[in-house]
Amino acid sequence: MRILFIRHGQTPANVAGILATAYPGPGLTELGERQAAALPRALAAERIRGIYVSTLVRTHATAAPLASALQLDPVVEDGLHEIEAGGLEGRRDRDSVTQYLGTLEQWGLGRLDTAMPGASDGFTFFDRYNRSLDRIAERHPEPDATVAVVSHGAAIRVWCGGSTLNVTPEFAVRNELENTGVIVVEGSRRDGFVVESWMNRPLGGRLLADPAAADPTGEPFELADD
Repeated sequence: MRILFIRHGQTPANVAGILATAYPGPGLTELGERQAAALPRALAAERIRGIYVSTLVRTHATAAPLASALQLDPVVEDGLHEIEAGGLEGRRDRDSVTQYLGTLEQWGLGRLDTAMPGASDGFTFFDRYNRSLDRIAERHPEPDATVAVVSHGAAIRVWCGGSTLNVTPEFAVRNELENTGVIVVEGSRRDGFVVESWMNRPLGGRLLADPAAADPTGEPFELADD
């Protein structure tokens, strides 16, 4: 299976630097809507067999133009949602953002038993994300199937860093993934996944980027020395 992991379009929380991971979450900004509208043309060369979204509304809004162009109904997979901020939800102060990213850092170092304050640990995250990917694979048994998975910045990066053969956790967390950036992954859970490409800019081009946005779940962060 070939997976196009697409981060959702820009939200007001991304602009303000707010940790907004809870259901249903914010919608898209005007820029986010333009980012979403650019997806059909940017992905026109892809033979996408299915579109999958998380439970959070921003992924639905991002996928809508692509789904309309391809005449596909997006399928909700509840394991694809963002890594929960728990007790840090709705906060934007430096200490809270550092604590959130620091927990992801621990997962990147292999310490999956570290829990997000008031939320789950890394084992729980990988289990629910992999369960959704397994269900997607079952729906597309053909070996050349390409699917689009519209998900979230921290979730996509952490999963790629911990689940692919050619990308390390260090690379995954030190490289950003802007809104509607895409990471292309190919393989299977049985044989392993490899990252074909990591496009951290919006699929529609640099004119759709917003370098001024605080965006904590899409920006890189440094791993501590072990």
